[in-house]
Amino acid sequence: MSLDLFAGIPVSDFTAALAWYEQLFGTPPGFFPNDTEAVWELAEHRYVYIEHLPARAGNALHTLFVDDLDTRVAGIADRGLEPAKRETYSNGVRKITYHDPDGNEIGLGGGPATT
Repeated sequence: MSLDLFAGIPVSDFTAALAWYEQLFGTPPGFFPNDTEAVWELAEHRYVYIEHLPARAGNALHTLFVDDLDTRVAGIADRGLEPAKRETYSNGVRKITYHDPDGNEIGLGGGPATT
């Protein structure tokens, strides 16, 4: 079975959100389907997109589980974004949470820290 995932994030200010997500992902969008959407391909067939939908902005909740959490968080910090929250669960799994300008939550999860 072939599957593509498009995870949408409603935003109120497209220009501000575009700049913020470029900082978060470290790259401009892969494509713009129209004047109100921008799309990033995070992995093959796995996309995140922002869309100008002011009435719905601020309610997205996405978590991306990655195998290089520390490297990604450091890269995001180098681009000027700091997490709103850092958590470590009892099994060692970690979650780093960011909030975009509308309050949408984008989390990065990863396995236990290596020592």
